Amino acid sequence: MQVLVVEDDHRISSFLIKGLEENGFLVTLCKTAEDALMEENLKIDWDVIVLDIMLPGIDGVQLLQTLRYKQVYAPVLMLSALNSIQDKVTSLDYGADDYLTKPFHFEELLSRINALSRRKQYHNQEKPKSPILEFDELQIDTDQYKVFLKGELVDLSPREFKLLMYLIENRNKTVSRMQILNAVWGITFNNHSNVVDVYISYLRNKVESQDQKFIQTVKGIGYMFKYDS
Repeated sequence: MQVLVVEDDHRISSFLIKGLEENGFLVTLCKTAEDALMEENLKIDWDVIVLDIMLPGIDGVQLLQTLRYKQVYAPVLMLSALNSIQDKVTSLDYGADDYLTKPFHFEELLSRINALSRRKQYHNQEKPKSPILEFDELQIDTDQYKVFLKGELVDLSPREFKLLMYLIENRNKTVSRMQILNAVWGITFNNHSNVVDVYISYLRNKVESQDQKFIQTVKGIGYMFKYDS
């Protein structure tokens, strides 16, 4: 699950990111509404957006309105230090799906995020998917977090597995290094790090064979997991 957190308070955002990542979420942080409205963020199909009302510049309610205007329909959980009924009503009227007042217990936040995610899944009415993804000689067991090449177990680190899954989820579509950094590493690395290229090299050595190459370099942009079934 991919969660977008829009929060300018470093203490709170660090708390959120640590807790969500420990529970298996891929977290991207934006400190301002302007960052959240960048084109690369608008293209991602977020499972849930956690949005603080009190943001510098464009506030949370204005950002919420803009997201809905731009047809971003991901469930939105609003956070606010203000416990006024009017704030809650305004947020819900403009398209928020839930509202949580600071301070809060992380367990409650997690429960609300999971509830919003389930609601989205029910709304999409998706049929259950097989836990096994197959790409000719490459198989991924998404339940067991195991990868096999030609029937042999491939030893991937948790980060390598996250990277592989992100590429596969966006297969046949180019994703930029910045998108990969945000989705797989969150805010751990700066924009100029070559960590993406290093891990792409690791993956290529582990999941590709002489006969079949999956990960393509798109010069000047990023990478693509290319597969035509």
